[in-house]
Amino acid sequence: MYLALKHTHITFAVLSILFFAMRGFWMLTTPERLQQRWVRIAPHIIDTLLLASAIALTFTINQYPFSEGWLTAKLIALIAYIVLGTIALKRGKSKAIRTLALIMALLCVGYIVWVALSHNPLPWLL
Repeated sequence: MYLALKHTHITFAVLSILFFAMRGFWMLTTPERLQQRWVRIAPHIIDTLLLASAIALTFTINQYPFSEGWLTAKLIALIAYIVLGTIALKRGKSKAIRTLALIMALLCVGYIVWVALSHNPLPWLL
């Protein structure tokens, strides 16, 4: 059960990251693509399944945010990623602000992945 959940979570994480990067690229090059119905709906489906698999994993491995430092770090970075992603794709008032938010959001994702792989909130200290 654990391995199936873990691989499901990883699959949806990769899909979420790739789709976010693709939407970021479209924001920079062809922003009208972001208005397509499937482009607006797909992230909600992918991210809901990603969240559901994350919640199932926490119960399966008996590790929870605010009791495990690495999960707390992932959760805080996830919130930052969501805020920055919203600025990058919707709320940024200029292309420069959206581009900066996109870069920062991708850095947050990189940190989340690094923490997930190391199970350490400060993975660069390993």
